[in-house]
Amino acid sequence: MNKKEAQERLEKLKSLISKYRYHRLSLDKPLISEEAEDSLKKELFDLEKAFPDLMTPDSPTQRVGGEPLEKFKKVEHSKPMLSLNDVFSKGDLEEWGERQERLLKGATKGGFYAELKIDGLAIELIYKNGFFETGSTRGDGLIGEDITSNLKTVEAIPLKIAYSAEAASAAKAGQNPKEVVVRGEVFMARREFERFNRELKKKDQKIYANPRNLAAGSVRQLDPKITALRKLNSFAYSLVSDLGQKTHEEEHLILKNFGFQVNPHNRFVKNLDEVQKFRDHWEKNREKLDYEIDGIVITINDEDVFEKLGVVGKSPRGSVAYKFSPKESTTKVKDITISVGRTGTLTPIAILEPVGIGGVTVSRATLHNEDEIGRLGIKIGDTVVVGRAGDVIPDVIKVLKDLRTGKEKKFHMPKHCPVCGGPVKRIEGEAAHRCINKNCPAIKREAIYHFAGKNTMDIEGVGPKIIDSLMDAGLIKNAPDLYALKKEDLLNLPRFAEKLAENTVKSIQGNKNPPLDKFIFALGIRHVGEETAFDLAKKFGSTQKLAGASLETLSKIPNIGEVVAKSVYDWFHSKYNQNLLDKFKKAGVKPKEFKITKAMTKLAGKTFVFTGGLETITREAAQDKVRELGGDVSSDVSENVDYVVAGKEPGSKYEKAKKLGIKILNEEEFLVMIKYE
Repeated sequence: MNKKEAQERLEKLKSLISKYRYHRLSLDKPLISEEAEDSLKKELFDLEKAFPDLMTPDSPTQRVGGEPLEKFKKVEHSKPMLSLNDVFSKGDLEEWGERQERLLKGATKGGFYAELKIDGLAIELIYKNGFFETGSTRGDGLIGEDITSNLKTVEAIPLKIAYSAEAASAAKAGQNPKEVVVRGEVFMARREFERFNRELKKKDQKIYANPRNLAAGSVRQLDPKITALRKLNSFAYSLVSDLGQKTHEEEHLILKNFGFQVNPHNRFVKNLDEVQKFRDHWEKNREKLDYEIDGIVITINDEDVFEKLGVVGKSPRGSVAYKFSPKESTTKVKDITISVGRTGTLTPIAILEPVGIGGVTVSRATLHNEDEIGRLGIKIGDTVVVGRAGDVIPDVIKVLKDLRTGKEKKFHMPKHCPVCGGPVKRIEGEAAHRCINKNCPAIKREAIYHFAGKNTMDIEGVGPKIIDSLMDAGLIKNAPDLYALKKEDLLNLPRFAEKLAENTVKSIQGNKNPPLDKFIFALGIRHVGEETAFDLAKKFGSTQKLAGASLETLSKIPNIGEVVAKSVYDWFHSKYNQNLLDKFKKAGVKPKEFKITKAMTKLAGKTFVFTGGLETITREAAQDKVRELGGDVSSDVSENVDYVVAGKEPGSKYEKAKKLGIKILNEEEFLVMIKYE
């Protein structure tokens, strides 16, 4: 990027970030997530670093907070409420530590104080003669908004300081300092947030996007009675007044003894290695908390050293926010390509400039279908917000159209399959475009991937790379061909030694008698997932009976419905698929007949959800066992779920189950229930 291009990008970024900041902080109506905004700021910061002469005083990297609303009286802060610089990696953290040492030799010798970074609203509290007098928001860092009446409704904020001998001793100060200035964070617990949104939903009112937005809106209510109904919470994190404290750790002890709520997870750490461990632990366990955190805050523990290090720009040098891997980030769309799935669905995929999201480098994101492309208004060359939830392929959440240059290109869905050149059809009432050529190599390839996969036939050693080699060599055209493979066929392929070839053939041949439900799922019938395959196996007991079922019979099966019934009926009445089943039969593939036993009623009517890692048994095997015993497995926690099985490092499903009062089983309790040996 040359200087002219950098300047154009800088101006657009500055304008857009300022707009987003205003909407988020001043209007409480964010247009994009704070993480996505951070990503844009990081890009701006990097550009200013590369072209320092382009940096201007009005840059969002040089300011703090947002303009105070006119609704509230303005309050001048005793000291500026500064914002923290961010670091995003271990390398960034080490560079920050080295910088402190260069500025002041021995700066980090006294260790650090590590705190959870609450995703809430920063506040300042002023106490006169022990009584709470004024509470304000950060505002622009110098002047905030007087929200005293609203903060008085927050139980975690004491109306009177609880002076005690312990507090006086910790502060090395007298019993009654005339003025005490405290800073902290107001937030809303997840449990309360979900309760409040449920109430709004019942009234058909618009729900809030996240707890931070609701907390920010709540403290700015003109009527404190409304704020009181929101049940906000607060943690104190800084004692601005000099009460003789020597360390940041002491500040927290004084605050706790004064009656403020301080976060029990915050602690002293000796060095940056311990900082990294603290950060990694909480990134893994953040979902176990009943409030949102987006990172940790690291502060030089020694107060004297902290003060000597001073301020750079609008941030203290001795403190930094170490952010978690973002769930969202911004990047550019380099191209849009098409992926063809096993049912012939054409899925548009955005090819992205690589970006780190959730600890993973992302270079592709699904655009789902033509309707989604239209809804987003996405073009090749756009800057986009990308999000990643769990292990699924990332999504494009928003297009930042204000950053367009005019060089972006519109994308059109193809009229012919990009793999086989066959016709593409969009069925009325559906969003997907499909290749209707049953002999399309992409469809066949994806179908074999699915057939041999872990959740279907689970043929050990036969993954996508092996399947690609077999197809490219012309050794297989469809799934039944796998069973005709001989050791000699594999020895002619790259990377296949005799032992590997022997084991692969043995694995395939040992897979000829799968459970009926696994075989039905492996066939890749449209709309038929694991649960539906199990229901079909339980109803018919054999492939032959299922193949001969009428459309009416299929439609009457509970949880099936007309669309799925039609899909199953059409699949078994297709000449192509009938030939496929004949090939399986000739190859000796004979699924086990499904027989209902007494044991299969043990968990009848019970629904299970699994979260976290299991150690004695795989999650797939555990889910299969539940189905074998007549139970159901769900991927979502709701009031219809009977049990949540929580393994190692459970996710948000665990917290949701607790809130809904659902019975939670640990791995041992679950194994006892199913009598696993």
